[in-house]
Amino acid sequence: MDGILTIDKPAGITSHDVVARVRRVLKIKRVGHTGTLDPFATGVMVVLVGQATRLAQFLDKDEKEYEALIQFGSETDTGDHTGLRTADCGLGNEEIAERLADANWSELLKGFSGTIEQTPPMYSAKKVDGKKLYEMARKGQEIERKAASVTIREIELLDAERLRTSDAALRTRIVCSAGTYIRTLAEDIGRAVGVGAHLAELRRTRAGKFAIAAAVTLEELGSVDDPRSMLIPMSEAVSHLPEVRLSDERIAKTKSGLSSRIEDNALANGETVRIADPSGVLIAIGHFNAEENSVQPKIVLG
Repeated sequence: MDGILTIDKPAGITSHDVVARVRRVLKIKRVGHTGTLDPFATGVMVVLVGQATRLAQFLDKDEKEYEALIQFGSETDTGDHTGLRTADCGLGNEEIAERLADANWSELLKGFSGTIEQTPPMYSAKKVDGKKLYEMARKGQEIERKAASVTIREIELLDAERLRTSDAALRTRIVCSAGTYIRTLAEDIGRAVGVGAHLAELRRTRAGKFAIAAAVTLEELGSVDDPRSMLIPMSEAVSHLPEVRLSDERIAKTKSGLSSRIEDNALANGETVRIADPSGVLIAIGHFNAEENSVQPKIVLG
């Protein structure tokens, strides 16, 4: 049983919990995922089943898209509504709403577009010296973290009319590179406005080519007669790679790790390719060798 599931993760459980549920439903141990979601967050989790787990390296760097509800007026130790309040601007919601209404959002959000530097929050799964930051944070420890470059390709307000209300919260849509911390982005936006902020809600609506519209809930997965029917073919995970189809006589040799000469000269030396049989079934991921005009399998599937 090999393939991909796009799961709509509910709030209140961890990404590890999602994987455990999928294992029980599919009755298979070999299950993984790309792109951890915090327990309070919801939305797209790309779950890999069987041999598809070997394709994680081609998915974990995919662009992500989120909808985030930013609550202005205070900061928390976790950067979201589950944490303890650490800073308060001292203003009422109506006063905060006035500041939000007066802000030049076009210019303000422009400052967070493109490539920016982010410091990973202490409450994150990032490892430093082999230890997860959130494990240290829970012990009351805080260490110096190196800033990393991330890319915000798109950021916009989804409910600008909310600026006229007094709930001091705004919903945003963010398209960003993998590794972007939306909690940190919300905090930085709050500081730019001058009132502080934290995340009230976070929903991932897309991970690479896998969108929320095609996602299934854990309940839906567990209710169908044959949950395997919901699996997306492994080839979908690497459909962005150029395809090389081999003749039937090269299939067994490819699965044994042997290279095959090809006629396509449009590939760049060292380029990663998906290797398929004559009918298009994915059998391996490999690299093109321009000198020998051949493809060398690196990850054999099936």
